[in-house]
Amino acid sequence: ISGPSIPVMFGAEDMQPLVSQIDGKNMIQPIMQYGIKMISMGFLAPQGNPVPWRGPMATQALRQFFSDTHWGELDYLLIDLPPGTSDIHLSLVQLVPVTGAVIVTTPQKVALADATKGLMFFRQPQINVPVLGVIENMAYFTPEELPDNRYYIFGKDGGKNLATKYETDLLGEIPL
Repeated sequence: ISGPSIPVMFGAEDMQPLVSQIDGKNMIQPIMQYGIKMISMGFLAPQGNPVPWRGPMATQALRQFFSDTHWGELDYLLIDLPPGTSDIHLSLVQLVPVTGAVIVTTPQKVALADATKGLMFFRQPQINVPVLGVIENMAYFTPEELPDNRYYIFGKDGGKNLATKYETDLLGEIPL
């Protein structure tokens, strides 16, 4: 909803979803890249342009991504949320049955603060979404010429400590 990260990460910045008629209704056809179906505002907004939406507009876009996208058969539906908590997080758990949340963080203090808020949001009694675990992105750097060396440029064990503190699993550490 909030940015270009999905198109960029999947090398799909120049792709645009098509719209087709299915049972008399216009349906968005998700972009397919690397065997993964995806939809994002990054495919719909002109590159480099911000999408200055208030919560209700972002919620409507999220609703349309669920109801007006022809997903076909799916094994899983992964939703990449912005950091922290916002209208979009609350709208998500009200719109669809969310069966689990994975918290992604980097080792920096500010990222861990956002990740903690996200984790605690899903654990609130009125939300009650199981936190499946934590992934630490940019955990370390390993130069190609020194494959046994790890340099912790942004700090060490932030994701591990978060997972331990909140009694959930550390699902992985992704190097820079």
